[in-house]
Amino acid sequence: MPISHYQCSQCERKFEPGSVTYTCLTCGGNLDTHFSFEDDPSQVHQSEILESKETSLWRYAPLLAVPDPGFENTPLHRVGLTPIYQPEKLREELGLRTLFVKDESCNPSASFKDRASAIVISRAIEANIDTIIAASTGNAGAAMACMAASVGKRAIILAPRSAPPAKIAQLLTFGAEVILVDGSYDDAFDLSISASNEFGWYNRNTGYNPYTVEGKKTAGLEIWEQVIRFLPAESDLNVFIPVGDGNILSGVAKGFVDLLALGWIKKLPRLIGVQAEGSSAIYNAFIQKRNQIEPVIASTVADSISVDLPRDGLRALNRVRQSSGFFITVTDQQILAAIPQLGSAGLFVEPAAAAAYAGLLHALKSNQIDPATPALVLATGSGLKDINAAMRSVHPAPIIEPSLDKLKEVLRV
Repeated sequence: MPISHYQCSQCERKFEPGSVTYTCLTCGGNLDTHFSFEDDPSQVHQSEILESKETSLWRYAPLLAVPDPGFENTPLHRVGLTPIYQPEKLREELGLRTLFVKDESCNPSASFKDRASAIVISRAIEANIDTIIAASTGNAGAAMACMAASVGKRAIILAPRSAPPAKIAQLLTFGAEVILVDGSYDDAFDLSISASNEFGWYNRNTGYNPYTVEGKKTAGLEIWEQVIRFLPAESDLNVFIPVGDGNILSGVAKGFVDLLALGWIKKLPRLIGVQAEGSSAIYNAFIQKRNQIEPVIASTVADSISVDLPRDGLRALNRVRQSSGFFITVTDQQILAAIPQLGSAGLFVEPAAAAAYAGLLHALKSNQIDPATPALVLATGSGLKDINAAMRSVHPAPIIEPSLDKLKEVLRV
């Protein structure tokens, strides 16, 4: 779908397509991408999507900022359309009427970040760009490395040296050029922008490149197709999203905003951003009713949402307010406890994904949501991304001699 214009999410200045690459030239704010279907919804028909045989995010090509690049038999064409589960055991334990969990671990690199990378890499294909650089704590880099490798593009990843080894292993295995930065994610972010400006490389950073939101909005489109259109017309939906720099929430919200413009939904689902207590810059602004994000010194077991200065914080803050939602924080203890709780329903998630479920638990306990309202948890990444955190969340397995007596003793049978 042709882009009609970009608009700054802060100062609202508009830009013609091709006149800007990353952020607002006036204030540096993040850009929202706008399409002609917003003025003429008849350009896109629901049936075109709902009757599509495509089983990836490319089924939404009529609503995307880049055309389907092909590469049907590669990971680039296997991103999205992830499953939504209804774990009855958890629903009953929580006393909810309806519970959905969207499992993003089924993406090619096992995280939500494949969505943004698929669109960014497709943009690189469209623009004949060979080298893409990004800062990442692991998941975004792994996603970009995976997508880049599948189509023969060069990927350079700057990651903090504290990133989990399993994520670094993914980056290296996909053939990316990985440089570990002796500093934070924010340090890596700033360095990647400097390198991009110096060498002319295309920058994939979330909260910087507007195509990342366009990739992440596909989760919102899927939630509509898989859940919202089957709910009663008057029904609300509480959507729990883990938040670090804010870009995932902004992306999911953009999907809902586009659907609202098309008239396919009548109101926005209620967005609930979940931050780790040790990385709560956006939550702080929400609670203090500020329109400015003050940086924190982030420290949390959930590395994927550990951010000092959220690069898409203001837009995420505004999207939550627009949806009549709220932000909530959870402790590392609550995050770790949520890992085996989801595991009891057959879902193996990393700490950031567990944070969203911990946020649901906290919101219920504090009476911030109605148990009768359907709730959806966005589980953003596989537990295989951070085995150390998974092991911290459970009791270690006993070691016994290979005898039936010892087995009986341990199992108490």
